[in-house]
Amino acid sequence: MFDIVGKRRWFFAFSLLLTIPGLIFILLTPITNGAEGLKFSIDYTGGTEWSIKFKDPTVSAEQVREELVTLGQDDASTTKTGKGFIDIRMSKLDLREIPQPTPVPSASAAPSGSPAASAPASPGASASPAPSSAPSPSPTAAPTETPAPTASPAPAGTPGPTQFPGSANTVPTQGEIGDLAFALQEKFGPIEEQAKLSSIGAVVSSDLIQQAVILILVGSLGILGWITLRFRDVKFGVTALVALLHDVIVVVGIFAILGTLFGVKIDGLFVTAMLTVIGFSVHDTIVVFDRIRENRARHAGEPFSEVVNHSILQTFGRSITTSFTVVLTLTTLLLFGGSATQEFVLALLIGIISGTYSSIFNAAPLLVVWQEWEDRRRGRLASPGARRATA
Repeated sequence: MFDIVGKRRWFFAFSLLLTIPGLIFILLTPITNGAEGLKFSIDYTGGTEWSIKFKDPTVSAEQVREELVTLGQDDASTTKTGKGFIDIRMSKLDLREIPQPTPVPSASAAPSGSPAASAPASPGASASPAPSSAPSPSPTAAPTETPAPTASPAPAGTPGPTQFPGSANTVPTQGEIGDLAFALQEKFGPIEEQAKLSSIGAVVSSDLIQQAVILILVGSLGILGWITLRFRDVKFGVTALVALLHDVIVVVGIFAILGTLFGVKIDGLFVTAMLTVIGFSVHDTIVVFDRIRENRARHAGEPFSEVVNHSILQTFGRSITTSFTVVLTLTTLLLFGGSATQEFVLALLIGIISGTYSSIFNAAPLLVVWQEWEDRRRGRLASPGARRATA
């Protein structure tokens, strides 16, 4: 029989090897002001994300970033994906500030002023009130041709991009983002496809951060209270919470490492992934704890470590089989799913593997460590040194 509890120190050491590097990179986030460590999407920082693909496949992300810097987006970051799209992130740009109604009045103002433009040429400009007071319904019919001038400002207004030849239908043509689209196409050629264009304000992003922290804290405290009540022992609840903390640190730490090395960002779905991981990890832990409670009553008098080890081995196959089916599905989604859910699926995949490990090799052995410490304190169990001396 494999003694998992007896080798618990090796498993604890392996958990430290997993969590310590992640903790270091997590702490680098505030120390370096976000230059290293966790990378947050606009869901948490505010700004605009834009994913485009140029018709010219040789355009690099660095070239686009340099052009954006010259256009005033000095904090822009660009990344080129495997499918040829260039992901652009600009924290200074907010799509909600696009003044869509303003271009129309500005264009219509030009035609209304076009008669005035001919007025200075003829001194009869002072007689312009006469046509207005005279039966001049016919002249008023002439200004009704103002729709024609609204089309003419398009070519004349090319510096402020209304349309650009060769651009895709979804590429923006108004506001500051339209200016950027026009300038990029003028520099690198037409944009062939646009995959994403989204924007969020700083106030909304700060609310999301607060809600994310509250959700994880409330969920963890609820799990602690429920497991303690379910097994009528605070040790079960605390050790389950420690296992959950291990899983959270592993997932967040790996994302901090990936964010530093490869620019992987945490988006709005990350909180959903973490809550799912917490629920899955607790499910595995409860299965093991429930079997420990049953065997403890069934094998009264046996050492608690042997009861726990036997319970782990009884539930080992079930836990591995359940987790393997989920991991297989998530791996398929990660390899063949869309890029929009890759970070979400990756967080789930890492968390479920870590949750299965912590439920078997951390939570139950920690329960044994606590129980044996409590027995030694109460004089019901000899200390390890005393047991070696008697042996």
